[in-house]
Amino acid sequence: MPTLARVRRMRVSCGLVAVLAVAALSACTDGSDSTSEGRPQSPTASSAPADPATPQVSGNGTDRPAAARPGTAKQALTALIAAEAAIADPSTRPKELVRAARVQQLVYRELGARPAWDAAVLAGLPRSLRGVVRDNVAARREFRAMHGVLADTLPAWRIVAPAPAEELLRDYRRGERAFGIGWEYLAAINLVESGMGRIRGTSVAGAEGPMQFLPRTWARWGRGDVQDPADAIMAAARYLAHDGGAKPSRLDDALFRYNNSDHYVRGVTLLAKVMERRPRAFYGYYHWDVYYLTARGDVRLPVGYERDKPVPVEHWLATHPQR
Repeated sequence: MPTLARVRRMRVSCGLVAVLAVAALSACTDGSDSTSEGRPQSPTASSAPADPATPQVSGNGTDRPAAARPGTAKQALTALIAAEAAIADPSTRPKELVRAARVQQLVYRELGARPAWDAAVLAGLPRSLRGVVRDNVAARREFRAMHGVLADTLPAWRIVAPAPAEELLRDYRRGERAFGIGWEYLAAINLVESGMGRIRGTSVAGAEGPMQFLPRTWARWGRGDVQDPADAIMAAARYLAHDGGAKPSRLDDALFRYNNSDHYVRGVTLLAKVMERRPRAFYGYYHWDVYYLTARGDVRLPVGYERDKPVPVEHWLATHPQR
């Protein structure tokens, strides 16, 4: 039976892997010097999106999602085909692009939790989308697998608007030119670590900034401000290159050194490969919201969320219903 959970087999590290991920989008960088066995890796960079303009669009006026989750496989299929088409089309208007990205995100999160829908969704997809959907769903499942016990509180974070998309693309390209790390991998790490800079806060491991550097790692590889996207992205490229990431055969090992989890390596690689094949996929990911996975399920943290100490999930949901 066809499945969306098609993921390459990769060797597992011989050491104990400390999984530090606590948020739906955010996984803490582990800057340790742990070693891992070699893992096969395919080629890196492709051209960045040719279409220059992705707008800065604020929220939809409320802190509720701009779309509802699908309730059936058929709804997921219909919504996903439309969303992927809108994201791929350079003529899509700004607000429509934001909505398509948020629909796409919710569908992938739902599919990640519902393997029973795989066959129906895969069978209904155009052939051109099957690989894209497989990889996005597989990535979601990899990141979900990094979670152990789910929290009953929301984090002491601040959620802000990200830097403009074109500024981030410029920074990723600079990192690629300087150190040979594909811009798609830098974008995928930025997405996974901090929602492309939306999350401001220190991780449970003490990592900071849009690329989530531990202080000791930043002291060695960083230049400038750990909170500055350009500085942090360049530091990530520098760090990955030092660990051999500019060589396709060693990129997986470099990613594992960045965050000691095979799930993380596979998830980041899957997202990067989607962007390699479809550069405009970046514009979808750019507009994804921050969701925090709790014991009560996904909770959306909108731009403007700001707490200086953890908040019980039930207290937040009482005044911020999810749909």
